[in-house]
Amino acid sequence: MPGVIRAIKNSIVQAQFDDDVPALNELVEIDNGFKTQLIVEHLEPGGIASCLNMRSDLRIKKGMKVNRLNKSIELPVGEAIVGRVLNAFGDPLDGGDPIPEGSTEMKDIFKLPPVSSNYEVKKPEILVTGIKVIDFFTPFVKGSKVGIIGGAGVGKTVLTMELINNIAKSGGGLSFFAGIGERIREGHELFETLKENDLLKNTCMFFAQMNENPFQRSLIGVSATSSAEYFRDTQHKDILFFADNMYRYIQAKTELSTILNQVPNEGGYEPTIFSDVKTLQDRLSSNDNGSITSVQTIYVPADDVSDPAVQFIQHEMDSTIVLSRAVAEQGIRPAIDLNQVNSSLLTPEVVGDRHYLLSVRVQALLLKYESLKGIVAIIGENELGAADRDDFNKAKKLIQNFSQNMNVMTKHSGVPGEYYTIEQTLNAIEEILI
Repeated sequence: MPGVIRAIKNSIVQAQFDDDVPALNELVEIDNGFKTQLIVEHLEPGGIASCLNMRSDLRIKKGMKVNRLNKSIELPVGEAIVGRVLNAFGDPLDGGDPIPEGSTEMKDIFKLPPVSSNYEVKKPEILVTGIKVIDFFTPFVKGSKVGIIGGAGVGKTVLTMELINNIAKSGGGLSFFAGIGERIREGHELFETLKENDLLKNTCMFFAQMNENPFQRSLIGVSATSSAEYFRDTQHKDILFFADNMYRYIQAKTELSTILNQVPNEGGYEPTIFSDVKTLQDRLSSNDNGSITSVQTIYVPADDVSDPAVQFIQHEMDSTIVLSRAVAEQGIRPAIDLNQVNSSLLTPEVVGDRHYLLSVRVQALLLKYESLKGIVAIIGENELGAADRDDFNKAKKLIQNFSQNMNVMTKHSGVPGEYYTIEQTLNAIEEILI
């Protein structure tokens, strides 16, 4: 027996079911002539299902009948979505033809894959990015998570585009991109860049940008992750997963929480912030079928790295790259704060003794440089002792050495981009340290 709409408040629609109450995350359809679909967000006593108006459809009135669909949100998966741009519901956004019904498999985005109890950790396999500062300080290891942290306008999206361009060009695996609540212009530029470089053939893109409602923005990461899981588990592919921006995911969840009148957590965020982030991050993992290597940008509100949301996402990363406004103002690109870069994978077992020992020496020099900067600003560089002056100059050369022109910015700047192998990077650093 169908339910009946009892109340409508913004994006929340309450429907009463006398019996046959729908389950959480189940889709229900309104009998309004337009087949408007809602998703059950939570259940209340008396057979009341509080549902979210997923597409912000305004053609809904009290008293309308609501029918169960006995399924959740399902996306098309498989080769049909490679090279396409989709929204959170699997609808094309690239102006291409709709994906024909029945032509591909459908996947429930909330259904978790089975847990592999005997997953064997393989020998670390390094993915070369061609970006000196990243390959040296935060080596990309297949199956790891890398966070790019920074405030507005310091180059998070450009760095992500460069990583997609450089790693995808090597032809390894399949790339996914999830645009979560970012600018429409940036999504369009990324699409055009991948198209120009003939990289769309190995890329699946999912977008819910700033213009979408909070439900779609909070769902897009889950939809992209679910599709990536399919290729990993069914086709045994190695996935490169790029998300821009993970903070916007939390922001969208917080907006939904406010609509639902939930009591906020620390810092004004949604009460389930930690479990939501943890669940999504756990799905971006590797198993016996294949790997998911993720690169996630993390916006820092008001440049406050101590923000609780930023801190929690950061704890889920194997490596973190902090982009600094002070470094950007010096004209150094990428604008990475070399003293805040952190990686649990920078070990002799992963990168080798030569690379590791060089990193220790470089980090020591950079820390000494920071302590000497204040002295130099007061008394001048010439007043330093010979050893300190030598270390200070080496550190300055190292900082300049890690600056690099981006391939994806060539059409804007006219300056050709650069790509360095790890061997070239290590050789250049050794020449400076001699």
